[in-house]
Amino acid sequence: MGLTRPRAGLAGGKGIPETITAHPCVFATLTAPSFGPVHARRMRGKTVLPCRPRRDAKTRRCPHGRDISCPTRHVEADPRLGQPMCGDCYDYTAAVLFNAYAGDLWRRFITYLPRHLARLSGVTQKTLFSQVRIRFVKVAEYQARGVVHFHAVIRLDASGEDYQPPPSQYTADLLCDAIGQAAAAVTLAVEYDDQAVVLGFGAQTDRRPVRRDTIVATGQPLNADAVANYIAKYATKALHAPGVPDTRIRHASEITGLRCSSHYRAMITTAWQLGGNRHDTRFRAWAHMLGYGGHFLTKSRRYSVTFGQLRAARTSYRRAQRHPDGERDPWGRPVDEAVVLVLSTWTYAGTGHNTATPGAELAAAAAARAREHRGQDHAAI
Repeated sequence: MGLTRPRAGLAGGKGIPETITAHPCVFATLTAPSFGPVHARRMRGKTVLPCRPRRDAKTRRCPHGRDISCPTRHVEADPRLGQPMCGDCYDYTAAVLFNAYAGDLWRRFITYLPRHLARLSGVTQKTLFSQVRIRFVKVAEYQARGVVHFHAVIRLDASGEDYQPPPSQYTADLLCDAIGQAAAAVTLAVEYDDQAVVLGFGAQTDRRPVRRDTIVATGQPLNADAVANYIAKYATKALHAPGVPDTRIRHASEITGLRCSSHYRAMITTAWQLGGNRHDTRFRAWAHMLGYGGHFLTKSRRYSVTFGQLRAARTSYRRAQRHPDGERDPWGRPVDEAVVLVLSTWTYAGTGHNTATPGAELAAAAAARAREHRGQDHAAI
């Protein structure tokens, strides 16, 4: 289901006409600004470049006396990727605040986008809305430095409910320009310790037209199927970092026992402290996610098929099959059942595999291999 909806908005299907592929469409990436120099894997084509080379590396130091240069050509699995050159210079407070308010920044971006599109088109916003509608699907991804950024497919449709193409003057290139200007204009002032921290997106906003051409070179139009697959994979993607908890932290003492990197531990600690200082429950509730508590995927209603439409289609399909046991779903319920069963009482059944099952021994062996692999990784570091 995670793949169905993004793909339908790009290539048609599931009730969306295939003519949608001719609409102006842009794949955009909105990133956070820099909160301090970090190790990064820089590429030029297929060549890996030095991380942060400096000719004056021997004399160039941060205010804390640390060398902030790095001539290493990092491999993809290098554990230093995303780690700050100097933890004292890194602005952890701003990084956690950005994660916490990233959803608000996105909502402001969606508000600003039609304004800039109207200005670039030379029309009023009223005229724009009478001719064009902006549809989008957006996913959130964690960068190696622990800060989220957004990947979005943004499409232009004509006003109405039948997915018609917009007037010809609204092109993908025009939409690219409007996205860049709207992302640069978004700001949000957040009060912290009697001072205002101004949040916004970074200057590295990337936007490229999406077409059916199989062109994937940097700066060129992207293939629609490739973009759909890229967006859909985040349906099962979360913050994957060694030692970072996958459940909420209930007490500050749990943070000291984490076996994650010092960088992630500092972000978790900062989120926990922000929750105490600001009396805002969102920071402590999402400290294990480095402050970000938003949805991994959101979309505008008319971007593609909705969950309600998918459920209705499955109901119709099940009725058409005419099974011997009547009009029932795979769980034995009537297909027109609208009642949702809510269980208000829960009991603890146990943890782990039942020792009586054939898979218990395999699960225990897999867990042992995973522990051994993690031990080898820590030894190598």
